Amino acid sequence: MADQIIHPKSNLARRAHVASFEQYEQLYAASLRDPRAFWRERAARVDWFHPFERTCRQDFGNAEVAWYLGGKLNAAYNCVDRWLEDRAEQTAIIWVADEPGEYRHISFHELHENVGRLANLLRAHGVRKGDRVCIYLPMIPEAAFAMLACARIGAVHSVVFAGFSAESLRDRIDDADCQVVLTANEGLRGGKVIPLKATVDAAVEGLPVRSVIVKQRTDTPTPMKAGRDYDFDEEMSKQRAFCPVEWMDSEDPLFVLYTSGSTGRPKGQLHTTGGYLVYASYTHELVFDWHRGDVHFCAADVGWITGHSYIVYGPLCNGATTVMFESTPVYPDASRYWQVVDDVQASIFYTAPTALRALIRFGDEPVKQYGRESLRVLGSVGEPINPEVWQWYHDVVGGGRCAVVDTWWQTETGGILISALPGATPCKPGSATFPLPGVRPMLVDEQGTELTGNDVAGNLCITGSWPGQARTILGDHERFRQTYFTTYPGRYFTGDGCRRDADGYYWITGRVDDVVNVSGHRLGTAEVESALVAHDYCAEAAVVACPHEVKGQSIYCYVIPGQGAEGVEPATIEQELVKAVRDAIGGIATPERVQVVPGLPKTRSGKIMRRILRKIAESNYEDLGDITTLAEPAVVEQIVAGHKAGKS
Repeated sequence: MADQIIHPKSNLARRAHVASFEQYEQLYAASLRDPRAFWRERAARVDWFHPFERTCRQDFGNAEVAWYLGGKLNAAYNCVDRWLEDRAEQTAIIWVADEPGEYRHISFHELHENVGRLANLLRAHGVRKGDRVCIYLPMIPEAAFAMLACARIGAVHSVVFAGFSAESLRDRIDDADCQVVLTANEGLRGGKVIPLKATVDAAVEGLPVRSVIVKQRTDTPTPMKAGRDYDFDEEMSKQRAFCPVEWMDSEDPLFVLYTSGSTGRPKGQLHTTGGYLVYASYTHELVFDWHRGDVHFCAADVGWITGHSYIVYGPLCNGATTVMFESTPVYPDASRYWQVVDDVQASIFYTAPTALRALIRFGDEPVKQYGRESLRVLGSVGEPINPEVWQWYHDVVGGGRCAVVDTWWQTETGGILISALPGATPCKPGSATFPLPGVRPMLVDEQGTELTGNDVAGNLCITGSWPGQARTILGDHERFRQTYFTTYPGRYFTGDGCRRDADGYYWITGRVDDVVNVSGHRLGTAEVESALVAHDYCAEAAVVACPHEVKGQSIYCYVIPGQGAEGVEPATIEQELVKAVRDAIGGIATPERVQVVPGLPKTRSGKIMRRILRKIAESNYEDLGDITTLAEPAVVEQIVAGHKAGKS
């Protein structure tokens, strides 16, 4: 199946922005011949208050990148104000509530008023240009209002996924030095209630947070701390709708978004205004072949980069109608996505392979309950999609008539780098296909030697800058340089493995560093290990990724019991440590299994051989490699026996 080629549909090619593979190749070649001219032309898609003087400056050796130098603009103006003249009554956001059948249509005019009021509210609470604001909200319109309100006044927003624990939230508020937090009393997701305000209360205890502004999502009364906590709607009612925009330099920060890394401390990826906005807008139009009148339904959460780029900034900067989805793909049943598609007449649908794998289990009938005639483009994001799922997406969801674009990119890249184009690219199910015009991937071996030609596999790097890439890690530029630009000097190292097949198609093979990709969300193994060893049941831990048929990857933990676990049954130790990880990081980090072990496979220098642990987690017992160099080779047999016993 992986070698099967699906050609673009003729009806899509006729109206596509890139209408043939030959046109793609010409555009791509032009972008390589003169990258600065190419990106200078793309910059015309946004409105500049003052034109930029220089297109790009880059020095990958020092991790220094800047785009559209000297230009002045504002992201909120580009996403809202400039559409008021001819699209004021067009729907900007369709909010899909958790409860089926509940929708809210927000016009650009209404969006402008809400963003203006919230921007004035933030100013009233002392927020100024350059200040950081934490947004810990469910998938309600106020989350988008808040992001755009921050952008309007030059504040830097830090959106934290409303599923993270108090400890994880606290780390992010503290690292970004947020003085104001926007949250809700509770969130709703899949019929479940999430106590957001209670989580915030625990997170900000002892931190110098001035204001916690609380939106009442449910009717549940909310304890409010006098002098710190404020009711969102009351505060909004005091503000006028008009708020002047700040002129922002192209390189002024727009937002910080935290990712997990191979060390325990999350990394605050800092994205700036001009380059990011150009790139999000460009890739939204190109990859999804967006045209005016299309309804763009990205089912992600704004707590992740996908929601930033392809729910808020990319679509709204293009004047599109974008969907915010509060619920889950299986609430109240497995037909929910397709009901929404029909109800809002979505042309474009974008979700993760995790969701698709979960839906396949319910068969084709939930999909076929709805017509889905409005769909034209189907997108996949967050992790590689296996060919069988790609084919089901194309044949069943798309009815064989829609394009499927399997997109590869990262929080750090700001937008899509490798993807099919709906009207142009012949697709191989499971392959991300080809780089977008303006993007220059390179495969290298472990020594950094470029692997030229086709039918090669190695580590994926990007040579040369692109406007959407992150500029630094907040407060730690040296960590940014070390993480992305020193492994293979002169190139951006993505941390992913990749294969370029005999026909030049790119196949992403997954992370090569200590990061687990659970349902498209990256979690650092060190972060999970830190949560485990903080419990007195655990003396030492090693965490690896293992395959999962729905999530893609899951978290597998090996733990050596601590003194506190003496006399405690292994099953109880496992249950308590699973709970400890959930409490410390959040439900998304729930381990698939915690295996109690007598020791860990270490070299004589003390290094844990994670390669062996990954093989065991995958039940690949016959291919453990040479274990004679280990300090205690016999421990491997004991771990294998424990793994087999747990499986049975």
